Amino acid sequence: MAVIKTNAENTRLLARLMRAEAEGEGELGMLMVGNVSVNRVLGNCLDFRNIRSIPDMVYQSPGGYEAVQKSYFYQKARDKEIRLAERVIAGERQHPASNALWFFRPSGSCPGTWYNQANTGRFKAHCFFAPTAEDCPNVY
Repeated sequence: MAVIKTNAENTRLLARLMRAEAEGEGELGMLMVGNVSVNRVLGNCLDFRNIRSIPDMVYQSPGGYEAVQKSYFYQKARDKEIRLAERVIAGERQHPASNALWFFRPSGSCPGTWYNQANTGRFKAHCFFAPTAEDCPNVY
């Protein structure tokens, strides 16, 4: 059962975002970007209030994803990425992105906090940050 509402078109949109943001991080990295994305739809908290759908989340401005500004994002989703998107939509979570709302690629080590959210860990080049359960209970 899906943890967020979607349709085939929106699933492909999420798949394109996951690939554009993290293809170099492999399947696990793409799944983690998917976790952050689903959390932003679920959250209804902090910078993600009133984000109710995958398109709302993908195209949020300000505060959205940089990948939508690059031509690579607009290429057709491949079956592999669609299957990964379906997994996160179904609720699969990967640590350290399980409850994260943010990730970024620093030039050095991960800071302890970012936007007042605690660092939950690093996967390859990306650091992940999650709100507290009090600030954003829907992502827990």
